[in-house]
Amino acid sequence: MADGITAIPAAVLRNLSDKLYEKRKNAAIEVEGIVKQLTVGGDHDKITSLINLLTHDFTYSPQINYRKGGLIGLAAATVGLSAEAAQHLEQIVLPVINSFSDQDSRVRYYACEALYNIAKVVRGDIIVFFNQIFDALCKLSADSDPNVQSAAHLLDRLVKDIVTESDQFSIEEFIPLLRERMNVLNPYVRQFLVGWITVLDSVPDIDMLGFLPDFLDGLFNMLSDSSHEIRQQADSALSEFLQEIKNSPSVDYGRMAEILVQRAASPDEFTRWTAITWIYEFVKLGGDQLVPYYADILGAILPCIADKEEKIRVVACETNEELLAIKADPAEGFDVGAILSIVKRQLSSEHEATRIESLHWISTLLNRHRTEVLSFLNDIFDTLLKALSDPSDQVVLLVLEVHACIAEDQYNFRQLVVFLVHKFRTDDVLLEKRGPLIIRRLCVLIDAERVYRELSTILEGEADLDFASTMVQALNLILLTSSELADLRNLLKQSLVNASGKDFFLSLYASWSHSSMAIISLCLLAQAYAHASSVIQSLTEEDINVTFLVQLDKLIHLLETPIFAYLRLQLLEPGRYIWLLKALYGLLMLLPQQSVAFKILRTRLKTVPSYSFDKEQLKRTSSGMHFADDNSMNDDSRNMHNGINFASWLQRFEQMQQQHRLHYKSQAQSQKSSTSSSKVPSL
Repeated sequence: MADGITAIPAAVLRNLSDKLYEKRKNAAIEVEGIVKQLTVGGDHDKITSLINLLTHDFTYSPQINYRKGGLIGLAAATVGLSAEAAQHLEQIVLPVINSFSDQDSRVRYYACEALYNIAKVVRGDIIVFFNQIFDALCKLSADSDPNVQSAAHLLDRLVKDIVTESDQFSIEEFIPLLRERMNVLNPYVRQFLVGWITVLDSVPDIDMLGFLPDFLDGLFNMLSDSSHEIRQQADSALSEFLQEIKNSPSVDYGRMAEILVQRAASPDEFTRWTAITWIYEFVKLGGDQLVPYYADILGAILPCIADKEEKIRVVACETNEELLAIKADPAEGFDVGAILSIVKRQLSSEHEATRIESLHWISTLLNRHRTEVLSFLNDIFDTLLKALSDPSDQVVLLVLEVHACIAEDQYNFRQLVVFLVHKFRTDDVLLEKRGPLIIRRLCVLIDAERVYRELSTILEGEADLDFASTMVQALNLILLTSSELADLRNLLKQSLVNASGKDFFLSLYASWSHSSMAIISLCLLAQAYAHASSVIQSLTEEDINVTFLVQLDKLIHLLETPIFAYLRLQLLEPGRYIWLLKALYGLLMLLPQQSVAFKILRTRLKTVPSYSFDKEQLKRTSSGMHFADDNSMNDDSRNMHNGINFASWLQRFEQMQQQHRLHYKSQAQSQKSSTSSSKVPSL
């Protein structure tokens, strides 16, 4: 230190701490000259002492002017050292960097100026302090004093020039520093960071693309900045990187895919659009690298398919199509379970388009990886059943296609129908509003006869008699009216003629017995008119209730539709179809005379021609339309036809109806008891 004092005259030291800039500047020139002389003489010990003097007595002084003088003095010493400055650089640079955090803005300004002059002299040798300089500049870029910001900006440009021309810069050491600062919100700092990313990426020898995953999230975060300039700079940097990715043979897609998936859910529209655009390119370029991330990517795509912004929807749909087209193999890491977990979650989305695409994914997976999908069936089956209640018809139709695909084997088919019946049992609104659509579509997708047989088997043993009756009535109405079930109706018409028709008729009979009108309708379809008449005559006063009359009204109207055209034409031969006539008159007698249905049926029966009766039949029917059995339909044939023991089946029907009567009485008694108890006054 003493050598430093003797090396610099006292007058120079006084001027170096003067409050006037000109005096400090002149003193610095003197210091520069002194250092030059010492450098020529090779007296580095004295130079070290001189620098220590400037550092400890000036830059670390509590007096502001001393600190200013110390900074300008260190810069002057560096100029004096010139080519010899490298060996003293640590002594010189660290005090200057320390001054960047000085409380006085003018000191910070002179620190920028000093380091600028130092860097101009040593150029590439300053790289060893790069991380510390970068950290300081990052803070100074957001300095409260505009003059300090301006000085820092000039220094920043110089440091960038030095880095781009240096072969000593370590990108590996710099990236952690950059990553730590990427989520800073200050706009000046953000501009500073994007500027550095852009500059470094422009250097051919620096592989910024290899480190992109470390700061990609930060760049995406800047896309939602309130400053248009920052958004533009971040977007420009991202566009450049995306272009580099397209041209690069080796890219770490996986780490970046995780970031993009998160950013695709950003509330900011521009961020979402950029993220989904990147994902689209990744799906096209990534190949096998992205297989482990397909589920996450799909989780990002599906919500965007229903985005409020059209351009996002378009890119998301294109990305989804690209992803669907990739035929990845579970053996190669394709996680079917993870994909199913994603689509299961998205089936609960409020957006119809997202739910539709989720179902498309399940269908695609079933077609490609049926075994794997079925192994996860328990995880998704309940969700698929809930989807049957979806407000969108398109979603319901698609989920039925999925169910039909699952139900190709008997076990899953049985499970489907059992769960479907359970769903109808617990959700009467679903049965009322969607029941016909669901049943009809299943009949088309699977097999109508198979569906009806299974439903009948389940309903035959249904413990909830009210539900069983309602369900059978619904199935019966679908059977009578749906164009998709025309083949079933034709099969039932053959019930008294061939074995397949008979077998199907009997498979329905037991469950159809839950509803007297359903059995009557079934008999009319099967042309078992004698049995229909027997069923009608077996009805008691308790059976003729409001529900029965409503169902009867529907049947009478249906008899006038093209579906029952064959039955109406048979009325042209009442002598041949005498039991049909008797059954219809039986229905007529059950209808209230003032009802529309009564008038419709009576009008129809009035048109039955009498010429087809023989004289004996006319004689027997002249009073009160009393019907006699013709030769082709005696008591035995009424009870046994095509191997069907109608007497036995009638007995089963009556037993089932008796169960319903007892159930109805029990319900009425319970309601009466509860009403009575509610009226008892409290003590």
